[in-house]
Amino acid sequence: MAWIGTLPFFAYTLLFLFLPAATVLLGAFKDVHGGWTTSNVTVLVQQPYRLYYKTSIEVSLVTAVLGGIFGLAVAYAAIRDGSPRWIRSMLTTFSGVAANFGGIPLAFAFIATLGTIGIVTQFLKNQLGIDLYGNGTWSLFSTSGVEIVYLYFQLPLMILVIAPAIDGLKREWREAASNLGASSWQYWRHVGLPVLTPSLLGGVILLFGNAFAAYATAYSLGYQNLIPIAIGNYYSGNVLDNPHLAQAMALGMFVVLAVMMTLYIPLQRRAQRWAK
Repeated sequence: MAWIGTLPFFAYTLLFLFLPAATVLLGAFKDVHGGWTTSNVTVLVQQPYRLYYKTSIEVSLVTAVLGGIFGLAVAYAAIRDGSPRWIRSMLTTFSGVAANFGGIPLAFAFIATLGTIGIVTQFLKNQLGIDLYGNGTWSLFSTSGVEIVYLYFQLPLMILVIAPAIDGLKREWREAASNLGASSWQYWRHVGLPVLTPSLLGGVILLFGNAFAAYATAYSLGYQNLIPIAIGNYYSGNVLDNPHLAQAMALGMFVVLAVMMTLYIPLQRRAQRWAK
């Protein structure tokens, strides 16, 4: 009877995961009159919906890869032997807060900060003739601007995800490699990187899904070329009153995230073997 304690979990999963997913799946194949149709799904390969998916995948992939690389580097620098313990404590505390900081507060923080920098930049250009941007311009509200803002919570999330894997690099392995005459590069090539690779790739996939489903931060920046923003516009009636098309777009998101989870699960299982 011990399994009875799991009933709240299964009830929660049914009500807030499977039922909404089933509603989206069925609604994606209905028209505005309630009849069955495939037009909502087939139209997703056309513009502007194809652009929404392309931009969302691009933003997610860029922030996931950059967040994974720099997150691994920062985490290893803080956790490796010889680093003061207070650095790790401070880093993990900050990462826990920053990984959950997003939406309107994060967008406003970047707007306020870069607004101040913009005033300084304009002063240098007007008074001293120094143009920091050269002949081009850059905007926080562009695709690259959204990617920079996303990195604020992507990088700390990667630090939290990869830290246990770095702990799994046992000191005995490095000592054994050194005693056998292996250089630092050989140790990382044959021991360190093979052990960390499943966790690193799993973390990148997790970051991809985190960015792909993000909504509030980009919406607060006024950026419209992401699929979650497009879905929100259709549901709120800001574009067209067609919730079934929004459900079809959400179904497309489910497909992309399902592919990511299919890749993530075996990587996570392999990474757990090295943590034992």
